Amino acid sequence: MVSPNIIFVLCDDIGYGDLGCYGQEVIPTPRLDQLASESMRFTQCYTGSSICAPSRSVLMTGLHSGHTRVRDNFGIVGGVGDQKRLPLEPEDFTVAEMLKGVGYATGITGKWGLGEPDTTGIPTRKGFDEWFGYLNQRNAHTYYPPYLWHNEEQVVLKGNRDGRQGDYSHDMIFDFACDFIRNNSDGPFFLYLPWTLPHGRYEIPDASAWDHKPWTDDEKVYAAMITKIDTQVGQIVDLLRELAIEDQTLLFFGSDHGAARRWKAFDSCGALRGQKGTMYEGGLRTPMIVHWPGRIPAGTVSDAVWYYADFLPTVADVVGIDAPDNADGVSILPVLLGETQDIGERFLYWERFGGGFKQAVRWKNWKAVRNPSPRLLDEPLELYDLDNDIGEKNNVAEDHPDVIAEIERFMKDARTDSYNWPIGVKGSHA
Repeated sequence: MVSPNIIFVLCDDIGYGDLGCYGQEVIPTPRLDQLASESMRFTQCYTGSSICAPSRSVLMTGLHSGHTRVRDNFGIVGGVGDQKRLPLEPEDFTVAEMLKGVGYATGITGKWGLGEPDTTGIPTRKGFDEWFGYLNQRNAHTYYPPYLWHNEEQVVLKGNRDGRQGDYSHDMIFDFACDFIRNNSDGPFFLYLPWTLPHGRYEIPDASAWDHKPWTDDEKVYAAMITKIDTQVGQIVDLLRELAIEDQTLLFFGSDHGAARRWKAFDSCGALRGQKGTMYEGGLRTPMIVHWPGRIPAGTVSDAVWYYADFLPTVADVVGIDAPDNADGVSILPVLLGETQDIGERFLYWERFGGGFKQAVRWKNWKAVRNPSPRLLDEPLELYDLDNDIGEKNNVAEDHPDVIAEIERFMKDARTDSYNWPIGVKGSHA
């Protein structure tokens, strides 16, 4: 098999219920809904974390948040600058490095979040041939920044000088993505698109299509952002078809974590509890569409349980190489190809430190959550039966001590300590 092109579109803050194919009734998403009808749509796919940087670290390294280098947005000990950002180190092997090693052209455009300027973690030092966008998450809070990065050079956006809003960063990022696809259409290529939309600050050149709605300005812009995502994903698919490489391209679409707000106007989290930052389903479960014409059965809805640590091993399997021995994920290629694969009884693990140390585990139909407490690892686990309680409303831990004991046994060895995020030490950003 010829190695396919691989594209991963990672939106920022899309909720599980923000797309029509996941129940959205207010904001039309016709292109994504059409893509889902031609693809495999997952109902139980999980992100790497419920917050930005560690989710991206998991996706890139194949290590879950108890092992990956970057475990939260801000370090507690060490880190770079006032925000204590932690960059990836040379020994942190990424999916881009893996694919570049077997002849892929590798590109990224959007929001990186895993390395500050002049550190070991910038994209061109972690396997990417070409890069355009934001390094720092805080800089990405505006869509009219003074500059972006192209490889290791700043690109000044003259249209945004003196408070003007002339250069909308996301459209520049989208144009760069299309150019990369055109320039590398002979393949194979890996293109990672960690888009900033629909993260706040809520800015967009035109939200007038929603002026008739009795919504706040932020709600109108959020709807316009979802519409722009939908339109531009459709345009990428159109470009693949124009270049006659759609059948040779494996395309993933998801979010880095749950919605930043529950957005009552849109019911962004649907029936799920919680939102971005929490360890409940609203923070961790993501919409996920995977498209590969002729290989992935079209119009399939899968309830297979997987998470972003599985991306690197899956890609390794797709191109016919071995994943690193320390990867926490597994290849889900058989699932993608419509084959039977037994991955339903393994444990999935998450942790994060902002607002206090917290953990979560998914095992079979069970979801365990440990929320912040002075008791730390001795805080009793909450337990939810997701088969019957997708909203995590009923804590059934007392009724299932055997399940709690099994999950606790797993958690004893699920993680390694981090110098940068010591448990029980509260940092200025925690």
